Amino acid sequence: MRILVTGGAGFIGSNFVRMLLADTEDTGTGAGTGTGAVTEVVVLDKLTYAGDRANLPAGDPRLTFVHGDIADRPLLRKLLPGCGAVVHFAAESHVDRSLGGPEAFVATNVAGTAALFDACLEAGTERVVHISTDEVYGSVPEGASTESDPLLPNSPYAASKAAADLLARAYHRSYGLPVLVTRCTNNYGPRQYPEKLVPLFVTRLLSGRDVPLYGDGRNIRQWVHVDDHCRAVRLVLERGVPGEIYNVGGGTGLTNRELTDRLLELCGADGGRVRYVADRAAHDLRYAVDDSKITEQLGYRPRVDFSDGLAEVVEWYRAHPHRWEGPSG
Repeated sequence: MRILVTGGAGFIGSNFVRMLLADTEDTGTGAGTGTGAVTEVVVLDKLTYAGDRANLPAGDPRLTFVHGDIADRPLLRKLLPGCGAVVHFAAESHVDRSLGGPEAFVATNVAGTAALFDACLEAGTERVVHISTDEVYGSVPEGASTESDPLLPNSPYAASKAAADLLARAYHRSYGLPVLVTRCTNNYGPRQYPEKLVPLFVTRLLSGRDVPLYGDGRNIRQWVHVDDHCRAVRLVLERGVPGEIYNVGGGTGLTNRELTDRLLELCGADGGRVRYVADRAAHDLRYAVDDSKITEQLGYRPRVDFSDGLAEVVEWYRAHPHRWEGPSG
């Protein structure tokens, strides 16, 4: 099967592409939906600051890279025929950037997603997986968000993703587009652009600098290794039900201060390297998702132990300074 992966040169998308091309992943899906073996992966990526062709496995004859925008409808009409499935990672995704310039988030995450869905309808694409985020639920004081909970986004980024989620619902209900939605917790792993908390703090600590911790550091996030997230996306692609939403959890919930302390230890630094800074606007205190649906229906289980995975990530950045010394400066 030929698969189109949008945003496939970014952090999560490139890890998903690598997993597909490795072709050794046992998702436990059995016959699944009959999507079949991957014969070609087409990556469509605009190569903004967070996309990098170096994230992709060079030289694999099954990989085709196309430099372009998901809002480019003529390009989509050329690429989609022959693709049995689309996995849609392409998005503007950094909350801080959305606070300073929400227009780009609306253009890519909302208008770009609509353009992609339209093109998928025209091409008769058999399955479309839209990658979303737990941030669409807003801050959760207690308990965990289920797929049927209302969307209460608090940042322009989260609002643009919530809008895209609602477009997915509308395209399924109105036009029968076979689209599925995943909402995942915070990802960590190798090759992440150093603006998010884990790679930002790791690269700053490794280069001898302080780390900026928002507010009092009590904001709580769940963490999942990118490989586990990609495994969940593949399960949804192969076995999920069109029109359905699937939360993807990691099981490890930490305050930002607790996570910072772990990173300090792994990088051989002390607490004096932490610099508390003014909190950002509308900073959600806590995210948590209930992932019992994907667990019970599709058999998803995270496999990467958080302590082991975090240590491996630190070592990856330590071993690849050429990938971050410029951007994190």
